[in-house]
Amino acid sequence: MGSGKTTAGKKLATAAGWDFIDLDHEIEKKEGKSISQIFTLHGEDYFRNSEAETLRNLITLKDSVIATGGGTPCFHGNMNYMLATGIVVYLKLKPEEIKKRLSAEQAERPLLIGISEEELLGFIRKKLGEREKYYNMAHIITDGYNFNEIILLEEIKKKNPGLLI
Repeated sequence: MGSGKTTAGKKLATAAGWDFIDLDHEIEKKEGKSISQIFTLHGEDYFRNSEAETLRNLITLKDSVIATGGGTPCFHGNMNYMLATGIVVYLKLKPEEIKKRLSAEQAERPLLIGISEEELLGFIRKKLGEREKYYNMAHIITDGYNFNEIILLEEIKKKNPGLLI
């Protein structure tokens, strides 16, 4: 959450000549509701089930960059699925930077509703502590501060030498 997955994903997709897919947008299209509405009306468990189903329905897509939500790798075996079907990239940031990025958009993030500005850094540290074991399984762990799509594309090619770009 707040690492720049969507921005980085769009840049990477453009550099590679691939399609860009935002998993949250695909879930919203499928459900006919915003992510916030899904959380409010149905709860996180329902959302996570829909997220896993939507992710697996993208299997037929090739030559795509998929930006997932921050929690996606942590539920329903999604990380193992992603590792088996593509190259997974973790954009790593310090909690303080994530807080800076999320402060302005807290109301739009269902997991952050009701968390005060003072509590936000602690919440981020807790979530990273819970999730980083999944994130660290990624094929490529890269600096989220100085993202460079050309360098990342070269790293992806090294992980998958048969990739035609």
